[in-house]
Amino acid sequence: MAHKQKVILVTGSSRGIGRGIAQKLAEKGFSVAVNYAGNREAAEETLSLCREAAEKSGHTGKFEAFQGDISDSASRQTLLDSVIRHFGDIHGLVNNAGVAPKERKDILEMTEDSFDRLMGTNLKGSFYMSQLVSKYWMTLPSEERGFRSLIFITSVSAEMVSINRGEYCMAKAGLSMATKLFARRLAEENIGVYELRPGIILTDMTGAVKEKYDSLIAEGLVPQKRWGYPEDIGKAIASLAAEDFPFSTGSVIHVDGGLHISSL
Repeated sequence: MAHKQKVILVTGSSRGIGRGIAQKLAEKGFSVAVNYAGNREAAEETLSLCREAAEKSGHTGKFEAFQGDISDSASRQTLLDSVIRHFGDIHGLVNNAGVAPKERKDILEMTEDSFDRLMGTNLKGSFYMSQLVSKYWMTLPSEERGFRSLIFITSVSAEMVSINRGEYCMAKAGLSMATKLFARRLAEENIGVYELRPGIILTDMTGAVKEKYDSLIAEGLVPQKRWGYPEDIGKAIASLAAEDFPFSTGSVIHVDGGLHISSL
């Protein structure tokens, strides 16, 4: 399959949704650059899981971990340079890295420090990481570039309001617009740009509110009446990166069990 040699950089892939994405990409024959901010041990666990997934599916992808804080300009550049130096190229970027508020507070009590932290990583970091990668792709001769993918992981919170974590909602809404901006700018360059919008996904980030959402899901908040899992996100990402949706740039892909459906 043509995508076997493609290299995908997944930011924030040492755990949670990012780890699920990396594993599924490995299973489907991609090579994966695993990015982590500080937890090298968790990143090594992801690498081990990727190698296991590739082996079980009969693929021979390559996997390596790269430290990098996408909220920092110099760190973003070093991350990209390191990935290209190691793999020789990069065919896709999955903007997954993100943080949650350290403390959920009503928007009337939200602090500037919390706002700046969320925006710096979740919005600014992903935007400028995408800018770096896109500018690199534009240096490649168009006839040699082939299909490239730029994917933003947002959230149902891009549209659904949570007044006790407004900074998170605003950052995800900003990423939704970033998808449209990059999609329009890169539409003629054979670069597919997509927004993948997860719903309620079972990760360590949602662990603290699991009991609350267990009850809400059982009561029908999610039409499919189950939690989402990182592998649900990974399956969609692998399909997008494999050029299965070449004429759908700018699209929003909902992976939420029907949560986004307005119902009476």
